[in-house]
Amino acid sequence: MNSDKASAQGRRSSGGIGEFVKTLIYAGLIAIGVRTVAFEAFNIPSGSMIPSLLIGDYLFVTKFSYGYSRYSLPFGMPLIPGPDRLFGSTPNRGDVVVFKNLKDDGKDYIKRVVGLPGDRLQMRAGRLYINGAMVERRQVGEPSAPGRPSEYVETLPGGFSHLIWEFSDNGMLDNTPEYLVPAGHLFMMGDNRDQSQDSRVLDAVGYVPLENVIGRARILFFSTDGSSGLMPWTWFTAIRYDRLLQIIR
Repeated sequence: MNSDKASAQGRRSSGGIGEFVKTLIYAGLIAIGVRTVAFEAFNIPSGSMIPSLLIGDYLFVTKFSYGYSRYSLPFGMPLIPGPDRLFGSTPNRGDVVVFKNLKDDGKDYIKRVVGLPGDRLQMRAGRLYINGAMVERRQVGEPSAPGRPSEYVETLPGGFSHLIWEFSDNGMLDNTPEYLVPAGHLFMMGDNRDQSQDSRVLDAVGYVPLENVIGRARILFFSTDGSSGLMPWTWFTAIRYDRLLQIIR
């Protein structure tokens, strides 16, 4: 009698462990599926997109915005042949995009699309020219102190406006040759114009193949100023509450 009872308990225990393992597997597959076809979380490690995105921002990228390539998949698995994208579409000027920079060991970069295939772009004395026309910019903020940047609203062809920073109009990347964006590529720039390594630096970033695009940055869901320490109360004071759950422009 006791033997039968112990045997039943063993079967229940074994079945419970099996159900738990199956639940973990299902949860993992669902998470991988969501990460592959819908959303992926990224954080901002540098200041190249200030003032739009700050160091310590955490955001969701939509994978479905431009379709799918191998770089939409976890670990860049080569299951989707390039360079064409599955259900693909071309980003718009002004979109904030995460992409793989294969010139920097395949690291994830985040920049703004300013040039589309076939566009001609050039920087002259700190001003951006697209297809021969100077892009409109309007100053909205005076430098808070000497050596601090000026803030401008830049309006790209098509009418999309966004904020940029400029420390000066005679920096290293403020006067460039003219760039011609090849077919199937994008020209990316950071909003912090004098402190961004982007498509203006051809040997470090250059023209970004559409195949390398991971997705569009859409929602800023969390942000911290980096001041938190070991004490729990510092975790709450470090949160930038005014930046939570914002749509990225």
